[in-house]
Amino acid sequence: MTQKRDAVLSTAHDHAMHVIRPNVDAWNAAKVWPRDASDKAGVAGLTGLYAPEEWGGQGLSLADGIQVYEQLGLGDGAYAFALSMHNICTYAACGYGTEAFKQGWARDLTAGRKLANFALTEPQSGSDPMQMYTRATVNGDGTWTISGAKAWVSLADEADIYFTVVKTSDAPGHKDMAMIAIPADAPGVSFGPRYDTPSYNFLPMSEMYLDQVVVSEDNIILPIGQGFQGSLMAIDIARVSIASGCCGLMQAALDTALSYSKNRKMFGGKNIDLDGIQWMLGEVATDLEASRLLYRKAAEALGTPEGPLMAAHAKRFVPDAAVKAANTCTQVLGGMGLLQPYGLDRLSRLAQMLRIVDGTTEISRVVIGRALKKRAANLPDLPVPKGFGETDANTVTVAAE
Repeated sequence: MTQKRDAVLSTAHDHAMHVIRPNVDAWNAAKVWPRDASDKAGVAGLTGLYAPEEWGGQGLSLADGIQVYEQLGLGDGAYAFALSMHNICTYAACGYGTEAFKQGWARDLTAGRKLANFALTEPQSGSDPMQMYTRATVNGDGTWTISGAKAWVSLADEADIYFTVVKTSDAPGHKDMAMIAIPADAPGVSFGPRYDTPSYNFLPMSEMYLDQVVVSEDNIILPIGQGFQGSLMAIDIARVSIASGCCGLMQAALDTALSYSKNRKMFGGKNIDLDGIQWMLGEVATDLEASRLLYRKAAEALGTPEGPLMAAHAKRFVPDAAVKAANTCTQVLGGMGLLQPYGLDRLSRLAQMLRIVDGTTEISRVVIGRALKKRAANLPDLPVPKGFGETDANTVTVAAE
């Protein structure tokens, strides 16, 4: 499996260097998703990373497959993000979809001939999926009728199918949630105006509207009662995938700064010979190594009880490090770092975007904080030092002098 993973990583690196990086500025100028590029990714085997070989996938583990986005991130973080979401859907389709759905969709998804995306967030709920208003009614013939709206839908009006989380009643909580795959051409599916995202204009994002959309029961990916937990797992995979892509972004920024500073003459020498420049870039290099270790450990933990917490650690630390790296590398270039051909302004904006999508840095801190509270509850109480008094059984305060 290691040999196969390495071959896939090499293919992803070539895709980043020869397909993404030379063309990303033109994609942004055209404001159109580069379907020819994602078609090439499919031919190269990058759109079915975790899917079984019997359905045309690579059969990689999550821990191995997630490393692909570090390579793709060398070209562009938004492109890596879009393919990561497609691969999550493909993973869900092949692992949990009905036999009829797999027969109709699996091979087209793993081959990249058709694209998929995940739809959970709603305009009014953000990171709180409990506040979900999209409703699905189960009809007498087994079909589902769905109405509602989703926000921040990637590949909006570009993907061929959307794996959508819905509620099936008005009861509070998540026990009635399910996930169903909604084809883009189903009557009643429409999209709002594209969000204005200047650093990744080629990636369409908008709201998706569902008006009495009827979908076959064959398209149920996760049945009633499993939609919430399934969506949380998808988010954890997405968070670690984003951290992986951020490492590619950091490497791209660092390499740009190194390539510039090794030739830039200043104060009788080269910039790279200056201690201040070496220290700045050395800190980026250390953050990059730490980020790689963290996201890879988090990827190995996915699907275990430690998975959600490790995903939160990776999503909290790595995108922050990427923002810092992009800004530091821009500073190393000075005024030249502001020019579009060097790409650092684009990397800075992308890093900020990746801090926010699939759970902001602050949401990750909430997850980590809750874990710390649980750990604290299981630790022994500390003895009260002399000179301190207790106001109650749980509070220690300084005694009056």
